[in-house]
Amino acid sequence: MKLLLFIKNNLLISIIIAIVLGLIVGYYVDVSWLKNLIIPLTFMLVYPMMVTLKFSSLKEKSNIKLQATTQFINFIVFPAIAFLLGYLFFKDLPFLRLGLLLIALLPTSGMTISWTVMAKGNINEALRMVIIGVLLGALLSPFYITLLLGAEVDVPVMKIMSQILYVVFIPLLLAYITQRVLKKNYGEEKFHRSIKPVFPLFSTLGVVLIIFTAISLKANVLINNPSIIFDVLLPLILLYVFFFTIPVVTARLFFNRSDGIALVNGTLIRNLSLSLAITLSVFPEAGLTALLIALAYVLQVQVAAWNVKLSKHIFKSA
Repeated sequence: MKLLLFIKNNLLISIIIAIVLGLIVGYYVDVSWLKNLIIPLTFMLVYPMMVTLKFSSLKEKSNIKLQATTQFINFIVFPAIAFLLGYLFFKDLPFLRLGLLLIALLPTSGMTISWTVMAKGNINEALRMVIIGVLLGALLSPFYITLLLGAEVDVPVMKIMSQILYVVFIPLLLAYITQRVLKKNYGEEKFHRSIKPVFPLFSTLGVVLIIFTAISLKANVLINNPSIIFDVLLPLILLYVFFFTIPVVTARLFFNRSDGIALVNGTLIRNLSLSLAITLSVFPEAGLTALLIALAYVLQVQVAAWNVKLSKHIFKSA
C-alpha cells in the first residue's frame, strides 16, 4: 500500500521512472512477451476506477446543456483538430496521425473525477461525463478511425470492438456488481469511507505498468532514433493547448464555476490508457502510435495539475 500511495502522490515521477526503466529493459532484454499483458493490465487499470463510479447519478436529473456541450467538444471539435494537426505534421506517417486521433476520440478517465474534486467542481456532472464519454468513445472510435484513416491504415473494426468489450464493458459490468456486493455486505458508509478509496490506487499502478510495457516494447526504435521524440512533442503540445483553451473559454462564457470546472476536466483529460491498450492490441505494427500516447501521459499529468492550480484564477469563487 505504501508503494501504491507513493505512485499515486508522485504520478509524474513514477511515469518518468517507468519510461527510463522501459528504455533500459527493452533495449537489453527480449520483452516481446509483454504484449500478452496489455489486456490484463488495462483491465487492472479500468476495473478498479469503475468500482468508484456513482452509477445512480445516471438516473438523476442532469444538466443537458452541460453534457451536450461536453460531448460536442469531445466528439466533434477535438477529433477535427486532431485530424488537422495530424495532416499538418504527419502527412506521410499515418500511424502517428492514428495516435493523435485515438487521444482525441477517447475522453475522460478516473482522473477526470479526481481533478474535478480537487478543483471543487460539479462532481455529479463529472461522473456522468466519465460514464457517457467512455461509452460513446468505445462505440464511435472504430467508425471514426475507419472514416478518417481507413484508406491508409488497415482498421479491423470488429477486433477494435472486441477489445473495447474486454476493457470497457466487461469491467463496467463487473464493477457494478462489485459495488453492489460491497455495499450490501459492508454498508454505504463503510464502502465510501474505507473501501472505495483503495481501488484507484491499483488503477494508478496499472497506468505506470502500461507505460513501462509500451516503452520497453519500442525501446530499440527510441534509442536508435531519439529525434522521434522531438518530432512528436510539438503537435502533442499544440493538441493539449487546444484541449485546454477551448473548454476554458466555453466554460467561462456559458457556465457557472462548478459546471465550468466539470466541463474542463471532462474534456481536457483523455483516456490515454484505453488508447494505448487499443493501439498495442489491435495495431501491433503501430510502434510510433504507442510512443506518442506514452509521451502524452507525461504532458497530460502536467497540464491537468496546472489546470487545478489555475482554476481559482480562471473561475472566480461564487
